[in-house]
Amino acid sequence: MATTLKTMMDRLPAERQKRVAARAEELIAEELTLRDLRKARDLTQERMAELLHIGQDSVSRLEQRSDLLLSTLRSYVTAMGGTLELIARFPDRPPVVVSGLTGLTPEAGSAKRKDKHPKQARR
Repeated sequence: MATTLKTMMDRLPAERQKRVAARAEELIAEELTLRDLRKARDLTQERMAELLHIGQDSVSRLEQRSDLLLSTLRSYVTAMGGTLELIARFPDRPPVVVSGLTGLTPEAGSAKRKDKHPKQARR
C-alpha cells in the first residue's frame, strides 16, 4: 500500500508541519492564475465584469485563456488596483524591467482609446 502525503505529514512533528505549510503558502503565492489573483483580492467575476465594463461570461473566458494581449492583462490587473510590470530575466545579468511597450502603461492605453473614438470623447 502506498503512503499518502497526508500520512507523511501527520508523522512529522507539529513545528515541522507548520514550517512545511508556511513554505507551501510562499510557493503558491509566487505564482497565481488570474482567477486565483482575483479571489485573493476578494473580487467576484461579477465585480470584475463591472470594473472592466464587460460581461461576467467574458471575465470567465479571459481567466481561462493561456494567451492574452498585454493591454488586456494590464486592464485586468489595473481593475484590481494593481500595476503590471514585464520583467526579462537572463542567466548572466540581473532582471530587467521592459518598458516602452504600448499596453503596459495606463497612459499609453488611455491616449490610444481617446484617439480611436474622438467623437465619443467630446460628449
